[in-house]
This record gives sequence, structure tokens and C-alpha cells, in this order.
Amino acid sequence: MILTDAKILEGIERGDIVIEPFDRKHLGTNSYDVHLGKTLAVYKDRVLDAKKHNKVEYFEIGKEGFVLEPGTLYLGVTQEYTESHTEVPFLEGKSSIGRLGIDIHATAGKGDVGFCNSWTLEISCVQPVRVYAGMPIGQLIYFSVDGDILNYYNKKENAKYTERTTRPVESMMWKNAF
Repeated sequence: MILTDAKILEGIERGDIVIEPFDRKHLGTNSYDVHLGKTLAVYKDRVLDAKKHNKVEYFEIGKEGFVLEPGTLYLGVTQEYTESHTEVPFLEGKSSIGRLGIDIHATAGKGDVGFCNSWTLEISCVQPVRVYAGMPIGQLIYFSVDGDILNYYNKKENAKYTERTTRPVESMMWKNAF
């Protein structure tokens, strides 16, 4: 079941949902709008290897914005730091972003209960488009869970994305044994 604005506010009051910074004007009927952070990253190598640590180059979006180009995967980050201790957060692109031809996540729209961090965005576009730090980029939707939770993300021994950051985080697939 999707949480309504009232239920999201209740979760924030209880401390089960954390959004920093929080501004009530970004709260929708059943979602919370998140914004593009100032830092983007691109992989240094054109060919990526799932078994190796693929390094990234970071850069900041200036006041004039930054033009995303098709054929390049950009890693972005939300301005907002979030925590979810009793609900499953889903990150979806805003429809206005989709209508500009921007996709903000290739496969990772669902968070885990216990995820505590800013969100890394997997940004791609279908034609050149200028983006700006601070622009609305997505919305968080919270789903209630049914049953006890035995394995919170932030307490998992093998969780790879737990270090708090304000920059996008590259793939840590190389840490998996396969």
C-alpha cells in the first residue's frame, strides 16, 4: 500500500522516515519531490567491467547548468539525504523530467528498508538537455511492508552503499563474488 501525504508526515514525526532537508511544499498527495544535487560523475573508461572497480570522474554543475548528451551514463545524486526504517522507498522520475527525455534510474528504483543515504541517480537522455542543480528530478513513494523485517539494509554485513555521501556512488558490483 502506498503512503499518503498524511502517512508520510506521520512517519517523519515518528522518525521512521527521514528527509533532510525537508520542505513541506515538496510533499505531494502520495510522494515527496527530490532535487538534483550539484555533483555529477561519469565513468573514466568507455568499456565497463562488472568484475572490476570502474573509476569515475566527478564534476559540479555550474549556475549555467550542464548539458547531458545521449550515449553517456551520468551518475547524479539527490540533494536530499533520506532514511526509511519501516517502509520501502521507491524513487521515480517526475513526469516533467520524462517529458524532457531524461531517465533517472536504469534499474534501481526501489530502496530497502534501512537504506540511509542520498540517492545515486543513473541518468541518461534521448537528446541533449540542460539540467540544473536544485531542479526537481524525482519523487519518493513509500510503501508499507507486511511482516517482520529480519535484514535491514543498514545492518547487512555485505551492504555496499552505506557510507553517507553527498556525491554519486559508482557501481560496487565488483565486490560481489561471482
